[in-house]
Amino acid sequence: MATALSMVESESPRELRSRSSAILCEALGGTGKTGWAQCLYLEGSGRWLGSDDDETRLACDDFRHPYAHAIRSGKPLILGIAEARSRLDHEGFQAQVSALPGDWQLAVHPLRAVDGKHEWLGVLALGASPAALEWLRRDSDFKAFEALLCRLWARLARHRGERQREEQLRASLTKLSDGTRRQALSDRLAADLLGDSPAMQTLRSQVVRAAETGLAVLLQGETGTGKDCVARAIHRFSTRCDGPFMAINCAAIPETLLESELFGHVRGAFSGADQAREGLIGQADGGTLFLDEIGDMPLALQAKLLRVLESGRYRPLGANEELRADLRLVAATHQPLRERIRDQRFRADLYYRLGQFPLTLPPLRERREDIAELAEAFVTDFCAREGRKEVGITPAALRQLRERDYPGNVRELKNLVDYACAMTRPGVDIDLAALPGQAESPASDPSVDGESRVTGPVSDLRQALRDFEAELIRQRLLYFDGNRALAAESLGLPKRTLAHKCRLLELDAK
Repeated sequence: MATALSMVESESPRELRSRSSAILCEALGGTGKTGWAQCLYLEGSGRWLGSDDDETRLACDDFRHPYAHAIRSGKPLILGIAEARSRLDHEGFQAQVSALPGDWQLAVHPLRAVDGKHEWLGVLALGASPAALEWLRRDSDFKAFEALLCRLWARLARHRGERQREEQLRASLTKLSDGTRRQALSDRLAADLLGDSPAMQTLRSQVVRAAETGLAVLLQGETGTGKDCVARAIHRFSTRCDGPFMAINCAAIPETLLESELFGHVRGAFSGADQAREGLIGQADGGTLFLDEIGDMPLALQAKLLRVLESGRYRPLGANEELRADLRLVAATHQPLRERIRDQRFRADLYYRLGQFPLTLPPLRERREDIAELAEAFVTDFCAREGRKEVGITPAALRQLRERDYPGNVRELKNLVDYACAMTRPGVDIDLAALPGQAESPASDPSVDGESRVTGPVSDLRQALRDFEAELIRQRLLYFDGNRALAAESLGLPKRTLAHKCRLLELDAK
């Protein structure tokens, strides 16, 4: 069997089985008739035998075929084809031997690794005349062939398993690397998209994913949720970060000027066009164009914008030739675009083209746990802008901020904090008295008339009384420059009682 050398050159268990079967068929054919040989492999679960030639699967515990008997006993067996057809009724097995002559015999040899681990590999099935099988059984070369087959099969299977494990490991490392990289980018985003709430963690993860693609992004959410910040973050973390970021609010510009702002114009295109002007689409070439409030864009412009997205080409007003622009579009709206499509005020084809990567920004009421962090950041920002020494916010004021409703979302919170900063004396922490619509400082000396009013709806009397008491004590402490002895005297309290109340009411006053 000199041709056994081809077995050594096999690169996979399947190739080895195919070559081995061909060698055996040729050897059996030396008796005058063509032989039949097939290697069946044992699947990884150890429960099934499979065939490379078809999708046949034979259960190892199904004794309606002879392979199960050979695997169970661990010994070769020989039976006549006619006998097998009458005694064994497994459909898959019968299909295998249906073309074999009835006067042939079938020899089944269980195959096991011979490298010390003795792992089952499969079975070798041989069909030929009784004389041919007897000749093969007595041939010493056949025993060497069978041993070589088992040794090579076990080695190739083991190497294949190692390669698969290596590939799985590389895939896992790549996935881990991508996940680690995305998490690092998401953590970097936390400096701009503030908040540790689950909603914000999810949003930052989605922003990183969106930035990795070149898809158009549609930002939807209520007014004041920070769509502009998200659009800039997508640009900053994308491959276009070195390109320009151009933004325009479609609702803030008259319809007659919006087309010129977007597409630009040539000199003389309309009355007053004394010189050519490049539009935002041209200026955004190589970068990102952010269209805020796109739901207010006129229908005629929507059609022209769709063409830019589909072809990358546009025509400035009054121009004879088209220009090209390679840009990434991020659009935003607080309007329900599906309703505007039903009302025929927004193009459905543009909506689907814009929404390749939709993102919905959460309203502030769904992330109240982020209010304290946002408020403190806004205070820091205000002090930096106004050149003031940085101040804090009292716990009572933070509690009041968390309990408010914010129809204007983050933008409303920022405006409220900016107002409170402006109404607070330098060097003094922001308290309830500085918040509009809550507690206001008395116009007169509190030590004289003792006035202190809490305005706004009261839904919890006990909390309202606590806030009233906290406000009154704070005002007295402010009036007496933090002197607790004088403040306590003006309120008719012992100093130690006042100190105890300050601790209970979480007042940051000395």
